[in-house]
Amino acid sequence: MNRRTLSTLLGLITFLLPMLSWAAPQPLIFSHVVSPDTPKGKMAEMFKSIVEKKLGDQYEIIIHSDSSLMNDNEAVNAIADGRIHFAAPSLSKFERYTQQLKVFDLPFLFPDMNAVNRFQKSPTGQALLTSMKSQGILGLGYLHNGLKQLTADRPFTQPDDLAGLHFRTMNSDVLIKQFELLNAKAVPIAFSEVYQALAEQRIQGQENTWSNIFSKAFYDHQPYMMISNHGVLDYMLITNSDFWGGLSEEEQRSFRFALDMSLKYGNAVAKAKSANDKTELSRMKSVSVYEPSADELATWQTAMQPLWDSYKDIIGEEIIRAAQQASRP
Repeated sequence: MNRRTLSTLLGLITFLLPMLSWAAPQPLIFSHVVSPDTPKGKMAEMFKSIVEKKLGDQYEIIIHSDSSLMNDNEAVNAIADGRIHFAAPSLSKFERYTQQLKVFDLPFLFPDMNAVNRFQKSPTGQALLTSMKSQGILGLGYLHNGLKQLTADRPFTQPDDLAGLHFRTMNSDVLIKQFELLNAKAVPIAFSEVYQALAEQRIQGQENTWSNIFSKAFYDHQPYMMISNHGVLDYMLITNSDFWGGLSEEEQRSFRFALDMSLKYGNAVAKAKSANDKTELSRMKSVSVYEPSADELATWQTAMQPLWDSYKDIIGEEIIRAAQQASRP
């Protein structure tokens, strides 16, 4: 090979190298803690499908489900640090970054999911999505799981029935104090470890949505359930704010379209699954689902509501007031 041919070949390689590097789409990590066959898992899969259909030559969404990469607490920190790109942790997982989202943990604040929707779509609810932006976390939307129910390994109808029992809770000071008001012992445990803790009787009760109770078979060790609807378990779909700010306007539009479509789908699946799983649990002969009367439910509300006043200054009285307004259609 003569010198002129070699020079031409080297020039061609130099020209093609950037094109070769462009050909490989950038991997974007999406971490979550539940199975693919859940509202959150299905939302993530739809998000991946739409993004790769629109921007597949630029980005590839890599989903790590079932806590296979990290748990929710670790995911929030990883998003803030820019180590992963998307996550959908529960709204109780942001205590390190903001106190405002604790509004969603206040017991009996939202009477139903319609009230939750109204609050999340309100100016106050939308402002909460950007409340952590300066710390590297940008909220992109809310995903529902549903209202929480109380379960235990023994019958209960009144708050006093739970006194002395060990109840699993997420690592949220609001939720811990909620159970302390019932004279129960709150035990923070990661979601992935709850079933084993129940099986080993390290805890005698827990709170969760119908879909989580059913899909994780908590009923194996928690046959007694009460339709309390005392709290909401929702998620915030988040990304790193610097990553998002670095996207072009066209890319952001494509991601936003994927987000809107997948969140609507995920929320529709969550609503249907919650109703279906409640029905399935109610049909089980080994399960007892107790529906309290209005007076009985008022007793539970009276026992838990003192948390509202104690968190007004921490969360912000205007945020709690906006949530109360959303609860009155």
